[in-house]
Parts: sequence; structure tokens; C-alpha cells
Amino acid sequence: MNFNEYQTRAIVTDSYENSGKNISVTELAFLNKVLGLVGESGEVAEKIKKVLRNQDGKMSEDDKKEIIKELGDILWYMAVLSSYLGYDFETVAKNNLDKLADRAKRGVIKSKGDNR
Repeated sequence: MNFNEYQTRAIVTDSYENSGKNISVTELAFLNKVLGLVGESGEVAEKIKKVLRNQDGKMSEDDKKEIIKELGDILWYMAVLSSYLGYDFETVAKNNLDKLADRAKRGVIKSKGDNR
């Protein structure tokens, strides 16, 4: 499966009616997805914190499986938000890799700021 196929299948499970491409950031569906993305990212951080605190950083297979579930939720929110913004997920992924390759080429991967 590629990113665009995932996005097409993910958007079908969006619970908001009439949500789709190019919706306003003030619409409830959009805000819900942003908050969901932040919440799921927090859940990944929380699980890692507990592995560090309770298990001296030693991650079990069950821990990994639980984190993978949360990463899947993050992927879903990213796919749907990308759709709301009018972009296919493949483009989002490609743009990110192009940006990182350019930074690596220029030796600024570890630099500060967004536009380096």
C-alpha cells in the first residue's frame, strides 16, 4: 500500500460529515484532527516515559506493539489533515524527504529554525 491509498482508505473512516478537501481551519472537523494529532503524539511520549521510568528504558515487545498502535493513530490524523489541506499524502511524504535531503546536503540537519 502507498501513502495515497492509505489516505483514501483513512478518510472514509472520518466521522465528520461533509469533511473533505480545503476545509477551513476554524471548522470543528479540522480542529478535532489537530487536537487528535497532538493527543496521540502525547500518548507515544507517555508510553516512552513509562518505559524509561518503570523499566530502565528496556522496551518489551508489548511496549513496542502499543507504541505502534499510537503511531498508526498519528498516521491517520496526518493523512486526514493532509486531505483537509488539499494535498495527497504522497506529496506530503515526498516534500518532507526532499526537505531533509536538502538539509543533509547543506549540513544543516542539526541547525536551529524551521527554514534553514
